Amino acid sequence: MRVFRGCAAIALLGAVAVSPQLSADDFQYQFEGISIPKAVADEPVRSELSIEAAAKYLEQGSVAWSGQRKCVSCHTNGTYMTIRPLLSKTLGPPEAANRTFFVEQLQKLQSEPLDRLKQSTRPAQVIYIAAGLAEWDAASGGVLSAETETALELMFQIQTDEGTWGTLDCWPPFESDAYHEATVAAMAAAAAPGWIAKVAATPDSVSAVGLEKLRKYLRTQPPLHDYSRVLLLWAAARMPDLLPEAQRQELRQVLLKHQKSDGSWSIRSFAAAEAWGGGNRAAKLKAEPDFADPPGDGHMTGLAIVVLRESGTAASDAAIQKGLGWLKSNQRESGRWWTRSLNTDSWHFITYSGTAYPLLALQMCQELPVARAE
Repeated sequence: MRVFRGCAAIALLGAVAVSPQLSADDFQYQFEGISIPKAVADEPVRSELSIEAAAKYLEQGSVAWSGQRKCVSCHTNGTYMTIRPLLSKTLGPPEAANRTFFVEQLQKLQSEPLDRLKQSTRPAQVIYIAAGLAEWDAASGGVLSAETETALELMFQIQTDEGTWGTLDCWPPFESDAYHEATVAAMAAAAAPGWIAKVAATPDSVSAVGLEKLRKYLRTQPPLHDYSRVLLLWAAARMPDLLPEAQRQELRQVLLKHQKSDGSWSIRSFAAAEAWGGGNRAAKLKAEPDFADPPGDGHMTGLAIVVLRESGTAASDAAIQKGLGWLKSNQRESGRWWTRSLNTDSWHFITYSGTAYPLLALQMCQELPVARAE
């Protein structure tokens, strides 16, 4: 059994205590014994940081989404598979059932015609399956699995001629634009142990040609907004030959200029309202009472610190230390870090990545205890 801060690891699949007055529509995640109420802006802030509560939320949310929805979604189990393996040092290994679900979804997608895989949310699902399996391999022994290799091959089989992938341009930030998909695909390729070197030996293969098209796209396609620039910096940190150091330094400065005086970052400051999802969320965003000066959030503050750390900024850097201070004093009672959805004011699923990113940020700055066997 793994323990956190000397306490026994929680039975992560247990139910969260909720009020009997709540109806099914009041839950962010609900499946069998898991019942997680919706995230709300006025949820009380914890008096001290709880890694256990955050870890429980991540585990339950992923299990509930996979069990109830039975699909790969970027904002929940996609985030789990791309981030949770990296947290093994602190939280212990992720649950194997999550990988099994991804492999099962990969097998289902393999049975579909390639033209169908290029439509709707399927490109994003294929990319996140590849990225999740690649991160799993990297964190659990560093050996490329057959399933990851298959997922990467399928990913490049449905790549567009421009070097990116199709998208609905609908649900920001994860399924908001083709640029986002391309950066996740690049990180999938970079994370897969030994995969880039392996495909280099077959330069005429679909994967090798596709990887070069992807590199060209990210080098030549202008980012859509500053959020895209953050993702480009993250991809370049994973794939060092993607961009020259001077360009990476420019991207770091873009990220740093958005930091608020309290040390946080707000996702809303990284793009104009009309730029998210092809403009389909502009009216919603402009109607928010704090539109002119949006508060910091867990998603962007955690992501900013992760990207800065991966791109070479020291944990002792003043900007990072201010960001860490904000994270440590803004966790909510449920274990989440509040992040208002860019899409609707119903479930705020972005609080899931808004919790995964802060945990990874804290770990990357040696602010979390290392998991130990009991």
